[in-house]
Amino acid sequence: MAELTRRYVVMTMAAEAPFDPSDPDGVFVLKPWKDPAALRALAVYRDNCYPELGRDIEAWIGAIVSGPVVRGDVGRRNEPHVQAEGSPAARPATPRPARARRARRQAERPRGKRPPAKRKRPTPRKKRRR
Repeated sequence: MAELTRRYVVMTMAAEAPFDPSDPDGVFVLKPWKDPAALRALAVYRDNCYPELGRDIEAWIGAIVSGPVVRGDVGRRNEPHVQAEGSPAARPATPRPARARRARRQAERPRGKRPPAKRKRPTPRKKRRR
């Protein structure tokens, strides 16, 4: 498993901090031994990476599948929601058109400024009869 190496030191933080999805160096840790959803994610990664790494990941997946079933807290919560392999995904792979348009508009918008609000015309009031 020459391609599959330890590259990061991962440790628990002293205090919880919010995850920054815009940080290009941010990492998200998955534990495929303890979480069936993480194992599925690892299989998808294996299918979409270069061949040497894919073979190493395949060997790792084989060790996990042939080993004892171990579940962590998140793994127990994810287990009922894991889709069978080959079944259609629960969510579409591509964003829906409305979401894509909204995301594109937000990306084009200058940060820190909101566009001026559109003013609605007041509806004419009916005169009351006395």
